[in-house]
Amino acid sequence: MGQTYTIAITGASGSAFGVAVLKRLSANPQVERIALLLSPTGKRCLHDETGLTPKELAELPKVSLRDERDLGADVSSGSFRQDGMVLIPCSAGALGRIAAGTSETLVSRAADVCLKERRPLVLCLRETPLNRIHLENMLRVHDAGAIVMPLMPGYYSNPETIQDLCDTFATRVLDQLGLSEADARRWKG
Repeated sequence: MGQTYTIAITGASGSAFGVAVLKRLSANPQVERIALLLSPTGKRCLHDETGLTPKELAELPKVSLRDERDLGADVSSGSFRQDGMVLIPCSAGALGRIAAGTSETLVSRAADVCLKERRPLVLCLRETPLNRIHLENMLRVHDAGAIVMPLMPGYYSNPETIQDLCDTFATRVLDQLGLSEADARRWKG
């Protein structure tokens, strides 16, 4: 059986990075299913920054959209078999809810389930500048088992487009999920 992942796009700038990860997962032969979550502000950022709608993303192969208000969705249960979750971009608000252990949204509940079940949880924080609360929240989720991976794209591959930056970062995210793939943009020394 193939692997299952959850991708959440929350209300921070950088939704193109989330789309890049979603597309790479969708094309990966090891991946069978992808649950897509979008916070209300994530939907707005997605539209404002990419012109895409949640429905268009749900048309990608293997992707099914979950309703953020449905706290009883499959991804909200530890008995739901999945191989990891990525919040990209992860807003400071989503980070705070996860760090506090509140499960008032499907995104924060699904992330909490990953932590309690010791499944990979990758948080691609997109916030600047950072205040002390953000830094403490990053440390709290790190200590709870999450991978904090701020949206800081690398330039060593000499990107020519924003899409190049998104794709290089997406490769790094998939590495964190154990889904390494060949990529010409990798550092070669």
